[in-house]
Amino acid sequence: MGYLILDRITFYYQKGEFILRNLNLSVNRGEILALLGESGSGKTTLLKIIAGFLRPKEGSIIIDSKDITNLPPNKRDIGIVFQNYALFPHMSVLDNIIYGLRVRRVPRTEALREAKELINLLNLSGLENKRPTQLSGGQQQRVAIARALIIKPKILLMDEPMSNIDPKLRSKLRVEIKRILKMFGITTIYVTHDQEDAFEIGDRIAILHKGVIENIDTPKNLLYNPKTTYVASFIGYENIIPIIKIKDTLDLDTDQHTHNTHVGIRASLIKLSKEPLNSSSYITLKGRIELISHKKDKISYHVSTPIGVLEAHTHNEFNEFLREGEEVYVNINKNNLVFLK
Repeated sequence: MGYLILDRITFYYQKGEFILRNLNLSVNRGEILALLGESGSGKTTLLKIIAGFLRPKEGSIIIDSKDITNLPPNKRDIGIVFQNYALFPHMSVLDNIIYGLRVRRVPRTEALREAKELINLLNLSGLENKRPTQLSGGQQQRVAIARALIIKPKILLMDEPMSNIDPKLRSKLRVEIKRILKMFGITTIYVTHDQEDAFEIGDRIAILHKGVIENIDTPKNLLYNPKTTYVASFIGYENIIPIIKIKDTLDLDTDQHTHNTHVGIRASLIKLSKEPLNSSSYITLKGRIELISHKKDKISYHVSTPIGVLEAHTHNEFNEFLREGEEVYVNINKNNLVFLK
């Protein structure tokens, strides 16, 4: 049984215009769940419902076997790191961190002791008397995390916490955030639209689309075995092909996948050649190169084939000599095909 359970959560502002529809989610104790979705998918609404800023129209929220659906935000034992960090600009770093304990009337001596431990653990020593405006984005982020953690929340919610960080620093900060969360063993919902954030930080990723969870799995399983055409397209499968096209054109056994309608193949796993690969492991199609584009570390080929235009990426120097309009063979290893609902 999960530590955080969302049971049949439904929310709408006007009846019939669903933001979340019958959503179910279970998060384990100590797990970092990345909630990933495009703008308008419902992820911010879901975060507000967990925090208590919105009430679901239907469904319940359980934390540690306790139903908190009708509790106000200050009674839920939930910490929040907001997108803009929401630090008090007139307060020092130290006073920002202990603010939650002051509200709870914890004696200042005890609050200072707990703050000192967090300051040391989060590498904020020497910044105690500075104001937020004197800190870097990464330092502000750590102060916001410390302020959320000092109240010892059962759940930590993080709402796009790196949207204001310079892209060059984000990779380093992803590692830092995950280190901090694992060190404290805190159950975390990390809301983001950034796939790199989700895949580097999350133990599991839930992909939200039009108010429902399309797929929830580990980062590795999502990359290599997405469940739906939407998820495959969202995470970067360039080629999604209806099975009927393959069955009409090629020798591909789909009997065991009769409930599926499409297959996906990454462009990086398609091989181009001047001659067909004579192997039963491969599907081989004759095609013509329609377009060539150069990307940072690869070349992208758009090839017209009997089942449509397929995209192939390659680092192979041989393909440097291919030109638009040339005929080539497109070779797809059957083992690299992913069957999609």
